[in-house]
Amino acid sequence: MSYTINKLSAIKVRSVTRPGLYGDGGGLWLQVSKSGSKSWIFRYDLAGRRREMGLGSCITVDLALAREKARECRLLLLDKRDPLEERDKARAEHAQRQAKRVTFDECAASYIDAHRGSWKNAKHTAQWETTLAMYASPVIGSLPVADVDTDLVVKVLSPIWKTKTETATRLRGRIESILDWAATRKLRHDVNPARWRGHLENLLANPNKIAPVKNHPALPWREVGSFMTVLRQREGSSARAIEFAILTACRSGEVRGASWDEIDLEAKLWTIPAERMKAGKEHRVPLSTGVIALLRALERRGRFVFPGRDTKATLSDMSLTAVLRRMGRSDITVHGFRSTFRDWCAEWENNAFPREVCEHALAHNLPDRVEAAYRRGDLLDKRVVLMQAWADYCAVDPAPRR
Repeated sequence: MSYTINKLSAIKVRSVTRPGLYGDGGGLWLQVSKSGSKSWIFRYDLAGRRREMGLGSCITVDLALAREKARECRLLLLDKRDPLEERDKARAEHAQRQAKRVTFDECAASYIDAHRGSWKNAKHTAQWETTLAMYASPVIGSLPVADVDTDLVVKVLSPIWKTKTETATRLRGRIESILDWAATRKLRHDVNPARWRGHLENLLANPNKIAPVKNHPALPWREVGSFMTVLRQREGSSARAIEFAILTACRSGEVRGASWDEIDLEAKLWTIPAERMKAGKEHRVPLSTGVIALLRALERRGRFVFPGRDTKATLSDMSLTAVLRRMGRSDITVHGFRSTFRDWCAEWENNAFPREVCEHALAHNLPDRVEAAYRRGDLLDKRVVLMQAWADYCAVDPAPRR
């Protein structure tokens, strides 16, 4: 490094146009490119290595400022500190300070925006936004995401942990996901304070003991034949949708969203696309003779098998519930008929169907080997027999009415 410094002048810096390097001394160089642009660089040797550090464009950094920057670099070298490493460290610290200004609400919005494309529908997105806005934002929304700690998470959850347990547990999971996202983006570095296992489980009561999971009220399987007799006497699309749901053992949303292009009457098969299934996998439902007869008797009014008043829209979930209420059966739910089917599978004395066949009929997640059998068609063939046996059982009223 040359010990002769201040060799350049401001006039020289402005006037020079020939491409090349022009030394000012002390490691400071003026660099003129072939395009005519000018910038400052600082050259130095450290631990036997030649290094070069840019100090900025001449448009921004004049000669005096360039000399000051070079002087700061030489002072660092006196202490055996690498100017490039020190600059990188300073930039990282600045980025960290900036990150601390990113709020929890901003991270939540970014997380939702990044994932909304993978979520099934707008309702799911709305649930995320609503629960976070109602319960999390008033407490931690405006705080830097890096400052969200265990005490703050507990402060969010505690008021609703015992009174709205299901909402609280979902909220905890959402907060955990957002904080994980922030950590991945290097906006925070601590262990996730919203995690349950080994952490919040020590501070909050077990949600399953506060509000045990309750199954949907179900019709006893021995009563399904009598119920079907009464149901078939009722008119309307909603009543037929319930009948269809019972015979196929499918969820209410899958039935209400059923479209004619999903149904092959000749092949006696209903193929529900993955995007309409809870598990996100295509589900094929064998159609019994009873279901085929039901479908052939329906009037086709638009795309949906069970349209609402507006043929372009589906029935609402409440429209099915209303049928049960008018039948005087507010003690059961449409979803509960899936439990009725499962109980019949397990308890009917003539039933010898394997458990995995019954579980697949309900579109429950199964081991890979079972899924492979389904793809080969093995399970589907067995389910054809299963669903026909179920439909035949539903058609028998043990106490026929006069």
